[in-house]
Amino acid sequence: MSAFDWVVQLVYVAAATCFVLGLHLMNTPATARRGNQLSTGGMVAAVAATLAIIIHAGIISVTGWIIMLGGALLGAAAGLYTARTVQMTAMPQLVSVFNAVGGGAAALVAIHDYINLAGAPAGVPESTTVTTLLDVMIGAVTFSGSIIAAGKLQGLINGAPITFPGSRLVNAGAALLGVGAAIYLIVTPSVAVLLIVILAALVFGVTMVLPIGGADMPVVISLLNAFTGTAVAMAGFVIGNWALIIAGALVGASGAILTKLMADAMNRSLRNIMIGGFGTGDSGAAVEGPGGDVRSIAADDAAIQLAYAQKIIIVPGYGLAAAQAQHQLAELASVLEQRGIEVSYAIHPVAGRMPGHMNVLLAEANVPYPLLKEMDEINPEFPRADVALVVGANDVTNPAARRAGTAISGMPILDVDQAKSIIVIKRSMAPGYAGIDNELYVNPKTSMYFADGKTALTELTAAVKTLVG
Repeated sequence: MSAFDWVVQLVYVAAATCFVLGLHLMNTPATARRGNQLSTGGMVAAVAATLAIIIHAGIISVTGWIIMLGGALLGAAAGLYTARTVQMTAMPQLVSVFNAVGGGAAALVAIHDYINLAGAPAGVPESTTVTTLLDVMIGAVTFSGSIIAAGKLQGLINGAPITFPGSRLVNAGAALLGVGAAIYLIVTPSVAVLLIVILAALVFGVTMVLPIGGADMPVVISLLNAFTGTAVAMAGFVIGNWALIIAGALVGASGAILTKLMADAMNRSLRNIMIGGFGTGDSGAAVEGPGGDVRSIAADDAAIQLAYAQKIIIVPGYGLAAAQAQHQLAELASVLEQRGIEVSYAIHPVAGRMPGHMNVLLAEANVPYPLLKEMDEINPEFPRADVALVVGANDVTNPAARRAGTAISGMPILDVDQAKSIIVIKRSMAPGYAGIDNELYVNPKTSMYFADGKTALTELTAAVKTLVG
C-alpha cells in the first residue's frame, strides 16, 4: 500500500470516528450541537478523501468534473435553501424526501456499477451481485415508500389507510417477483432482469406505505430512515468504500433502534403497523365510550384557571406546529412561571408527525429542555396538576385507547384526564389522524377553547398579564 493510500485510509478512520462520537454526543440535548458539528466535520473529511482518490487516479474527464461539481453545487444550494425555509409543520415531509433521495442515490450507485461490470469481459462477480442487489432493492423500496409517505404527510395523498381489492396480493407479488428475479441474477447476470428487480422494489415500496395510516407515520419515517442507512452501507460494499459502510451502518442501526422504541411506545408491533395503520379499527366489537356535552371557554375564564394554579402541565401536539405557535406558548409559560407556578411539558413519543417533532419545535422557542418530560415520567404527575393545557394534541390524549375495539386500543397515552382541570385549545371538533372522536372532550373537567393555536395563546397571555397586573 502506497503512502497516499495510507493517508486516505487514516482519513477514513478519522471520519468514521467522528461519526461514532457525533452520534454519541447527540444522545443528550446539552451536547447535541457539538455532535452535529463533529459529524459534519467527519463527512467533510470523507468527501475530501474521496475527491483526492478520484484526482489521484485521474478517472474522471473534464466533462465529468463539470457535471459532478455542478450537481454538487445545485444539490447543496437546494438543500441549504430548503433547510432554512422549511416550516416546522413540513419538517416530517422534508425528512421523508431526504430518505427518498438517500435511498435513490444509493440504488443508482449500485445500478451504475452493475451495468459497467455487465459490459466487462470478466462479467459480474457473484459477491458483487449480492451486495448490488441488496442495495438496489432496499434503495428502491426506500425511494418510492418515502415519496408516498411525504405525500401523505403533505396532504397530497389521503392520510388514511389506502387499500384496494387485491392490494395485499399485489404487495406480496411484488416482493416475490423482486426476490425471485434477484436470485436469478445471482446465477445469470442480466441488465434486463435487474430492471425487473428495480420495478418490483419500487412497486413494493408504494404498496407497503399506502395501507399505513397517518397516525403510524412517525414509525414509518423512522423505519424508512433505517432503510436509507442500510442502502448506503450496501453502496459502500459495492464501491469498496468502508467509510460509507460505517456511516450507513450507523444510520441503519440507529433508525432500527428508534423504530423499535417508537413501536413499543405505541404498544404496536412493527408487523401490525406494516399491515395497516390506525383509522381502520379493530375487528372486535367496540365498548361504548362515555357520552356528554362539550363545554367551551373564553380567554378570561381560562386565564383565571391558569393564573391561580400551582402546577400546570402543557401537552403540545401537531396543532401547535400547524399554528406555528411555539413562541406564543413559551411566552405564556414564562408569564406563568414568573408567578411562581410550576410549568412542565408532557411529550408523547409519537406526538406530531415524526420522532422528536415536539422536542425540536419547543427547542426552537428556547423552552428549557429539562422542562420537557417523557410520557413515563410525566404521567404520574397529572393527578397533582391543577390544570392540563392541551394545545393541538388529539390521539395521544384520547382515553379511548384504554378500551378495546377502538382504532387506538392499547396505545399508551398521556393521562391528561387525571388532571384536576383540563383546557383544550383546538380549532374544531375534527378528529385526529386516527379518525375517531376524542373522549377527553366530553369529560366534565374539560373546557374547549376553540381557536387557532397562535391566536388562543396570544389571547391567554394577554388575559393572564391583565390579571396579574
